[in-house]
Amino acid sequence: MDNGTVITMFFLSGLNETRNQRYVLFALSLLYYCAILLVNIALVVTVILDKNFHEPMYIFLCVLCINGLFGTTGFFPKFLWDLLSPLHVISYSGCLVQALVMYSYVCSDLSVLAVMAYDRYVAICRPLQYHAVMSKPKVIKLVVYSWVTPVVVIGTNISLTSRLKLCSPFIPRLYCVNWIIVTLACFMTDTIVNNVVAYTTILIYVFHGVLIVWSYMYVILKCVHSMDNRAKFMQTCVPHVLSLFTFLFTILFDIMTIRFGSKNFPQMFKNFVAIEFLVIPPLMNPLIYGFKLTKIRNSFLSC
Repeated sequence: MDNGTVITMFFLSGLNETRNQRYVLFALSLLYYCAILLVNIALVVTVILDKNFHEPMYIFLCVLCINGLFGTTGFFPKFLWDLLSPLHVISYSGCLVQALVMYSYVCSDLSVLAVMAYDRYVAICRPLQYHAVMSKPKVIKLVVYSWVTPVVVIGTNISLTSRLKLCSPFIPRLYCVNWIIVTLACFMTDTIVNNVVAYTTILIYVFHGVLIVWSYMYVILKCVHSMDNRAKFMQTCVPHVLSLFTFLFTILFDIMTIRFGSKNFPQMFKNFVAIEFLVIPPLMNPLIYGFKLTKIRNSFLSC
């Protein structure tokens, strides 16, 4: 196959070795997806309907949950369909859209976590200026930034990928991955621009990670000598740190497996590693905040 224009469908091979367990996997996956929908929608509705939660911290939490719904919806419906289908295919345009949704979800999650870290830094380190700094227009700008910037950045990557001539329609995963599509480019196809933009994107979001670490280090130093600040940190920052740890662990584990993983790993294990960032954070985030943040926990218990 030497002409990229003939590729209109991609074949996903991640489920080829799990045909015997597909009905069990379908039932478990559907149950898990419903649980994700339930806990995230419950938290979002609670924050929206209760005026007591119309504060920056809870608004950003609401955005984090909405983003979790966005990312999982880009994966689970197609995955569930593939579990019941004998042929695991996706259209070329559908593949690019799925890659856009899932990459945007990852980058937006990191952006929201960075915004939440900044919010906690201002709340603990500059409490007298908090309401002036985190004003309603500022909160709206931060929310728009955390959603629009990832879509624009990832959209640029996907747009560059769409111009490539591809010589293979086979993707060895459960879903479409932009960097794998780029590796399918025909020999002698110029992918330099794709690589430059991809590495620039990585640097942008590595900077987000550095900002988060710096913010929490500064907050911890500020809390050492104050009982009130320590209590505030334990109450409001610990859930953020747990969410950040969960998110980074799932992403880094996937990257390390891709980079150093053995081809001898069972297919089921490789599949789980590939999707854990889509199954662990979206469910854990609302549960962590629901149990840890007193106002939200009390609101649920009073229902």
